[in-house]
Amino acid sequence: MKFATWPALLVVDVEGNGANPPDLVEVAALPVRDGRLDTSTAGWWLTRPNSPVTPFAARVHGLTNDALADKPAWTEVADQVRTFLGNTWICAHSAHTDYRVLSAHLPGWEPAGVLDTLRLARNVFPDLGKYSLDRLIDHVRPDLRKAPGARHRATFDAFATAQLLIAMASRYDTWDQLVAAAVPPGLPGAPEPERDPTLW
Repeated sequence: MKFATWPALLVVDVEGNGANPPDLVEVAALPVRDGRLDTSTAGWWLTRPNSPVTPFAARVHGLTNDALADKPAWTEVADQVRTFLGNTWICAHSAHTDYRVLSAHLPGWEPAGVLDTLRLARNVFPDLGKYSLDRLIDHVRPDLRKAPGARHRATFDAFATAQLLIAMASRYDTWDQLVAAAVPPGLPGAPEPERDPTLW
C-alpha cells in the first residue's frame, strides 16, 4: 500500500451522554498522513451535554456531569469541529454510529467518504469471530504506548483505530481496494455498483 496516495483522512471517535439520541460529550479527530498518525495536529473537544450523562455512560468513559460542568456547550464548539473535519475522508470503528451522530450535530456536513475498521476487519480477518475494538487490539497488537487517555475515551479510541487501520490497510495494494473493503454501502465514498451493460 502506498500511503502517500491516500486523500486527507481523519480517524474520529465520539463519546455521548448515554441518551437516545445522544448528546456529544467528547470528539476526537486524528489525522493520518503517509501512513503515520499526526498527533501534533489532532483535534479534541469536551462538551457539556444538554441532558445529564447517564450513570451507565459515565461508567463506560469516565466523563461525569461534574467533570463536564465547566466545559463549553456543543453550540460553542460546533463551528470549530465542522471546520476541522472539513470535507475530508473520515474513519471510525463501527463508523455508522460516529457518522450518524456527527451528522446529526453538524447539519449539512458531509465527508468525502467514510472508512469503517469494523467492516475492514471482517474482510481482513474473516475467521476472527468477534470484531470489537478490544478484540482487534488483542489480535493485531498495535503499539498503543503513546495513546492519550484510556480505553473508551475518544482520544485513545481514535489512536487505536488509526493504528488498526494502518495495519489492516497494508494488506491492500491500492486506495480503491481499501475503499471497496472498508466503506459500508450507503455511506459517503461507497463504490458505485457496476451497472449491468445489458440494461438500458
